[in-house]
This record gives sequence, structure tokens and C-alpha cells, in this order.
Amino acid sequence: MFMGEYNHTVDAKGRLIVPSKFREQLGDEFVVTKGLDGCLFVYENTEWKILEEKLKSLPLTNANARKITRFFLAGATLCEVDKQGRILLPAVLREFAKIEKDAVMVGVGNRIEIWSKESWTSANVYDDMDEIAESMEGLGI
Repeated sequence: MFMGEYNHTVDAKGRLIVPSKFREQLGDEFVVTKGLDGCLFVYENTEWKILEEKLKSLPLTNANARKITRFFLAGATLCEVDKQGRILLPAVLREFAKIEKDAVMVGVGNRIEIWSKESWTSANVYDDMDEIAESMEGLGI
């Protein structure tokens, strides 16, 4: 399970340091793709295969199924960690997530999210957590 929040800088070549705690769980290769809420999703290979199978099982005749499959698969890339613990984030993914320099990597269970620092700060305001917690009761939390 991934957890924690780490702030890093993307260098001029588009490389980002992956925290050692995350590297231990991810291994040397893993998948980065477009995520929801304007961030990137990072999946360890086993978790990625689970998502792939779910996407493959969606009906081809459903327009939303085709769209979500394209969204996750077209932007996906296999990333390898270099000797300095960095990955190269493709420009298309950096542009999607509006990551220019400062990035935040967040562990959220079975995946990691990569956010631009600005997006992370503005999207994750927790003033309404009491209300959200009450609404989660129906989901068993």
C-alpha cells in the first residue's frame, strides 16, 4: 500500500525523483498514465494488469467505456528508474497534469498520484472533511 506525501522538482529534461519508499514497492519499471482530477496515476505492474483487464472487459459498444479506455491507455507509458532514482515523465503527461517544476507525489493505496504543486494545493482543501466523512458511512467507512 502506498502512502505519504513527497515534494520534488522536475528538472529541465523532465526527470522526477521517485521517493525511495515508493521505489521499493514499484520496482525498476512501472506505468504512469493520465489520472483523474488533473493528476497522473502511477501503478505497479501487477496493479496495472488488474486495471488493464477491467478496461478490456468493458463493452466495446458503450461510448463511455471506449472513452475511459482511451483516456487511461493512450496516455500510459512504461517508466524505468535510472541510477539516481529518477523517471522521465513524457512531455504529454507533464502538460496534462500542468507539471512544470514543482511536483507532489502522493501515495493513495494501490497507486501513486503525481500532481503539480499548484494543483495539489488548490484541489486538496479539507475544510469539509466532517461532511465528507458522514457521507462515506454508506460506503462502509
